[in-house]
Amino acid sequence: MNECAVVAALAFTLLAIEAHAAGYPEKPVRFILPNAAGAATDTIARIFAAKLGEIMGQQFIIDNRPGAGGIIAVEAVAKATPDGYTLLQCGISQAISPALNRKLPYDVRKDLARIAQYGAVPNVLVVHSSVPARTLKEFVDYAKKNPGKLQYASPGIGFTPHLTMELFKTAAGINLLHVPYKSGSQAIADVMGGQVQAQFNNLPSQLPNIRSGKVRALAVTSAQRSAQLPDVPTISESGYPGFEMTVWYGMCAPAKTPKPLLAQLESGVSKSLAAADLRQRFADQGVEPRLIAGAAFDEFYNNEVLRWAKVVQAAGIKPE
Repeated sequence: MNECAVVAALAFTLLAIEAHAAGYPEKPVRFILPNAAGAATDTIARIFAAKLGEIMGQQFIIDNRPGAGGIIAVEAVAKATPDGYTLLQCGISQAISPALNRKLPYDVRKDLARIAQYGAVPNVLVVHSSVPARTLKEFVDYAKKNPGKLQYASPGIGFTPHLTMELFKTAAGINLLHVPYKSGSQAIADVMGGQVQAQFNNLPSQLPNIRSGKVRALAVTSAQRSAQLPDVPTISESGYPGFEMTVWYGMCAPAKTPKPLLAQLESGVSKSLAAADLRQRFADQGVEPRLIAGAAFDEFYNNEVLRWAKVVQAAGIKPE
């Protein structure tokens, strides 16, 4: 093929992509979640997808693909046709998974295109009423006076509630016994029942239990206090300056998705987050609307990968 033919073919391809983008989306879009239906993450995704569909004029259909620590869902998107009709709710779990798995069936950096982060929630440290601590300082003092006596629950090794506590244990210099469960609901139930004394968990999951007095909230992991719990201080202001982590939610696509489609989706996310009704529904769930897009989202993600790799190593977790 001569040079003129190559240029013509390239121009035709670009025009085809632009024409496709101009009419996008022309049919419903699958939004794959690495979580089961009914979880707090699922609720947040459904609120977001409904508004995004309203903005973009097509349904964004939630497709729950739980299992294997999120690997099933991510692989489905990484290997999907890059036409903008198969997307992933990507999040902090995908930033942690490379440190936990020696061989993933995809490369999260190379096989996914990060479109935009759209929300974040803090984790909150809660304790059973039997724990004689009403502040984070009292909790740390009690843990130091009773090394190894306090137990903390998590939905499993390598999940954010586990790694958040490991991060805090290092910062505070305390020793707690980890009790991993097979599900988040089991872990929450045993903290409420007093079988286990403490837990970090994302705010939407614990908010009803905090409000009903079934557990006591000591601190949140965000940089600022949560509007849902204005009387609960941050860990940073409680004696650990700079301590911050959030469970974040974003939208990703297969890596080779055309840039005009990614730009349309980014615009749709931005418009969705500006909508007053979405912001109110997010606030009701304890979610902070957060737009980080394009190169800034790539940088944020890469920093998260490096950060959690260090936490996993410090916790002594061996990748499988």
